[in-house]
Amino acid sequence: MRRREFIAFVGGMAGAWPFAARAQQPGKLRRIGELAFAEDNREGQARAAAFREGLQKLGWMEGRNIQIDTRWAVPGDAESTERFAKEIVTLQPELILSYSTPTTQALLRATRTIPIVFANISDPLGSGFVASFARPGGNVTGFTNMEPTMAGKWVELLREIAPRVGRVAMLFHPGTARLSAVSTHETDRVG
Repeated sequence: MRRREFIAFVGGMAGAWPFAARAQQPGKLRRIGELAFAEDNREGQARAAAFREGLQKLGWMEGRNIQIDTRWAVPGDAESTERFAKEIVTLQPELILSYSTPTTQALLRATRTIPIVFANISDPLGSGFVASFARPGGNVTGFTNMEPTMAGKWVELLREIAPRVGRVAMLFHPGTARLSAVSTHETDRVG
């Protein structure tokens, strides 16, 4: 499915669901999968709550016209992440929401047909989730939380607030922050 078709599908589904839900038989629910980290993590809970609140504002009520199947993987436990990704795919949701690079990787290994929407991903292009920003391709699209040139802005801001700083170090996790090479290039450019 191409990106425009996917976005049109998701947008059309979101817009049509309230009308379609009224016409459906009672008990017929739309199903959404959600793969997140750390059920006891406040940030994870806040994201899940914001997602449900946004759906509710659009007329989607859990138990009435949608069912959200959430699985909470353990951060750093690739086995649980893979297991929960497969479990969600087995439930055959119409859409899966993913909140991190590792959960998106696991979901893409589990399915190439169910649409996946990611959020909070640093480098969807470098991670291989999308072919390009203009034309992601495949069954995945979403939102990035990082743009490589921001790293140069960080150094510029640091210079403004602490002009005597002579050396800056940046730490990246190579498995989840493939933008590190681009980011360090940007910091070197302004450095």
